[in-house]
Amino acid sequence: MLRATSVMPAFTFDTDDAEAVTLDREGRHRRRIVLVADRGTRFLLDLPEAAILKDGEGLVLEDGRIIVVRAAAEPLLAITAPDGLHLMRLAWHIGNRHLPAMIEADRILIRRDHVIAEMIRGLGGSVTEIEAPFEPEGGAYARAGHAHSHDHHHG
Repeated sequence: MLRATSVMPAFTFDTDDAEAVTLDREGRHRRRIVLVADRGTRFLLDLPEAAILKDGEGLVLEDGRIIVVRAAAEPLLAITAPDGLHLMRLAWHIGNRHLPAMIEADRILIRRDHVIAEMIRGLGGSVTEIEAPFEPEGGAYARAGHAHSHDHHHG
């Protein structure tokens, strides 16, 4: 079986004819696993350490081919607020619950969670259910390039 043992940064290789593997966020946090690319190529991802693979990165196969990583759309909540200060306050409440969050200029994306959605509405924010790729922040102690997460939830 072909192995992929290294990752190339996005935009550093030609993707025109490259095969892709589409994975959700959990599927992109890997070290070693057998994967099947979207066109059927079966390969062993065999990295030296666990990494969070980002959309557009390339997995280099032993034969020189590159499999492009694609982030799958996932069920998310898009959180907005009337102004930036309000959005920052909502971000604080989300962070205080240690939830993975994708921060954008005018919204915060988190995984769907009806309890958190109600909390956000109760704090004056707006919540919209969407389907989109999820690339949350890596955290303050994440290494550049391949962040490592330590998701945990308080009961």
